[in-house]
Amino acid sequence: MVVYTQEHVYRHPWDRVTAAAWRKFTDPASRTALSHVADVHTLHRRLDPEAGRLQAARSITVRSPPLPFILRRLLPAAASSPSGAALCHCVETSLVDAPRRAMDVVVRNVSLRGLIEVEERSTYRPHPERPEEWTQFRQETTIRCRPLAALAAVAEKVETRCAERFLQNSAKGREVVERICRYLEAEAAGAASSAI
Repeated sequence: MVVYTQEHVYRHPWDRVTAAAWRKFTDPASRTALSHVADVHTLHRRLDPEAGRLQAARSITVRSPPLPFILRRLLPAAASSPSGAALCHCVETSLVDAPRRAMDVVVRNVSLRGLIEVEERSTYRPHPERPEEWTQFRQETTIRCRPLAALAAVAEKVETRCAERFLQNSAKGREVVERICRYLEAEAAGAASSAI
């Protein structure tokens, strides 16, 4: 099993960063950076206006990098392509608590679980030193290669390779959120100057 944690400070306020995080997959300019994301659909969302809380679930389909031959042999034919890549379906659950300025996101794969289990937990909170200006992002990812657990060396190699790809994709996702934050900042500045 591989577990790793990443932290990032967005030099933007919490409300802007969380708005950008929601737009990450739907922003047309993000398609190149997030080319591994094949599809995103909202499964449900529930807003409690009195409590200021939003709960949502989305389905996210991603393309894996080419898998090692041994793993391709373990996949059903429909899940693998000739290139060795696989489609993986995930469910993202999110809880936004606006009064507390907290957003928690959990993503788990629902397909390929007999092969690999991935859980990614992310939090967005105001930065403790500059809570009105910056946002602290923390992400913990756990990857476990199930059928190869008996072959520890092979499982470790597969888990490490997956972790490397997740780290690369995570960096791309942060870049997209940063770009959308800059866009939202410019949009707000333009709206403010046109109101004067």
